[in-house]
Amino acid sequence: MMLRLAIAFISLILAAGAAGGEEERSPVSECQLVADAVPKASFVRFDASPSLQLAAADRDVTITYLGHSTFLIETPGGISIATDYNGWLRSPRLPDVVTMNKAHSSHYTLAPDPAIANVLHGWSDTPGEKAMHRLVVGDVYVRNVSTDIRSFGGFEPNGNSIFIFEVAGLCIGHLGHLHHELTDGHFAEIGRLDVVMVPVDGGLTMGADSMSRTVKRLRSALVLPMHRRGPPISDFLAMFDQSFDWKISNSAAVTVSIATLPQKPLILVLKGV
Repeated sequence: MMLRLAIAFISLILAAGAAGGEEERSPVSECQLVADAVPKASFVRFDASPSLQLAAADRDVTITYLGHSTFLIETPGGISIATDYNGWLRSPRLPDVVTMNKAHSSHYTLAPDPAIANVLHGWSDTPGEKAMHRLVVGDVYVRNVSTDIRSFGGFEPNGNSIFIFEVAGLCIGHLGHLHHELTDGHFAEIGRLDVVMVPVDGGLTMGADSMSRTVKRLRSALVLPMHRRGPPISDFLAMFDQSFDWKISNSAAVTVSIATLPQKPLILVLKGV
């Protein structure tokens, strides 16, 4: 925990310095500042808006499970984000940002409410090209890492995305409809994830063994299962030894800050999963 706090503090200082420098200078990804947190990773800087305004590292982010692969992320600055938005799993108010993946219609909609200001597709309209999102909305920096997707007996390169939300010193990742184990290059692009949302269907995305290896390498403090179809959640939990704790929650929401992250990795099964 102290290491995570130190990393977050250093990241905030460096990112704030970047934001306060030249007007055209891009913000720094907090999640990629300390590459040694991920084996064989290296720091990568991405272009983004210079207007990044970071929330204090001790402020809370609330994550609510709405169903399937959709979570509502609410930031200290009042920004709301819906992941794998399909238009029918709705939050109490219209999100400021929605992300989508195209594996199935339950993960996207081509007719979102026009009042949603930021609609982010995890795929490019040009097959094979990477979708590229580097977006600052209020106090959150949103970016993506492209992954491949199964298609017609093979794989479509860069057909989907992992989305990463950097806010209040936290690095929060949504793995989307992930169809393959990640490469060293993917882990380097992702960087540190304090919180990760992971599909646990046991095969529609990846098998439990492959998915558990991905989770173990990410080393996130908080693991939030999603997209459970078929296998009981116990099948996924059984893939982890005593280096992980797990808990079945009676709430669909969790409030987290960099200061309250569990010291030991925790798989938290929110109500509804």
